[in-house]
Amino acid sequence: MVALPLLAQPVFGKSVLREHGFAEATVVEPVFAPASVAPPHSSRTPAPPRSVRLSLTDRCDLACIYCRPHKNDGYKSDRLDLEAWKVMVDGLVRAGVRRVRLTGGEPLLSPFVVDVVRHLATLGLDDLALTTNATRLKELARPLRDAGLRRVNVSLDSLDAERFRRMTRGGDLARVLAGIEAARVAGFDEIKLNAVVVRRENDGELESLVRWSWSKGMTPRLLEVMAIGEGHKMMDQVVTVAEMRQCLAHVTEAAVALQEPERGPARYVRAKHDPTLRVGFISGTSDTYCAGCDRLRVSSDGILRPCLATNDGVAASVAARSGDPQTIVNRVAEAWSLKPDGETWRGCTEETAANVSIRAIGG
Repeated sequence: MVALPLLAQPVFGKSVLREHGFAEATVVEPVFAPASVAPPHSSRTPAPPRSVRLSLTDRCDLACIYCRPHKNDGYKSDRLDLEAWKVMVDGLVRAGVRRVRLTGGEPLLSPFVVDVVRHLATLGLDDLALTTNATRLKELARPLRDAGLRRVNVSLDSLDAERFRRMTRGGDLARVLAGIEAARVAGFDEIKLNAVVVRRENDGELESLVRWSWSKGMTPRLLEVMAIGEGHKMMDQVVTVAEMRQCLAHVTEAAVALQEPERGPARYVRAKHDPTLRVGFISGTSDTYCAGCDRLRVSSDGILRPCLATNDGVAASVAARSGDPQTIVNRVAEAWSLKPDGETWRGCTEETAANVSIRAIGG
């Protein structure tokens, strides 16, 4: 595969200088743009983002094969602290955000994840969720639930201990299963299981993952490998949603898969034997879902990123650290103006996606 070009250096403009006290006329916060052709932007003024994913930390204790090359790929040193995150989320809510998901890296490695949840729970959000690999969920499920977390997504690609260890480069399946059980006992409103389906790895486990999830009262969701970062090297191992549905045809209804309103890109079908049970599919490679995307991402160092498939973004860390939520509102508008036109943009199939670290921004 031909190597893609490295990213360009950040271009600084007016707003970053204003944050440091320079004159208004000299000023644009750093916009991080890829060296390749910029994504197309819509001529329409997009509605403000309603959903945000907060990457509390870029650290992770696993190294899943589709996510990062190894466990020594480097971490940021300028992550936001608790007080800065509080200001950040206050600004995001002022900007119109109604749904928040905490991600990483692995968010449970953040020393203040429970404190961030507790603060978010006071803001009147429509939804507050978290995605985790569950290695630390056994200890934190109850504190998170008590702090106000409503929903949890657990990443689990295999129920075979050796395969799980191989796909995560050292993960302990028993520890993850104990975390899932603790989450069930804690009584979250909903627990979903996320499994990335990799050909010649776990593609023979689809039915067992689905049935096991149903038996635990969870909703399984099966994801295609996406060409983000390490995933772009694995396009020969993509199992499409069409293939997944064919594999599960004997246990699921043949109906058109439907999205949940304002709950992300997954499309769901029901179990044949019990209409209260569902399985979701996320088709980021074979059938992209950029049109209508209302999702903003915030990296652990305070970059507001409008699209998973590019490294474009606007920095808001200075405003967060200085206690200025209104400036964050302005930064959100700047970042959102970089949102690609989902009618022509094809997300993770675009070449810019290969330069993105999915581990650093939480997927």
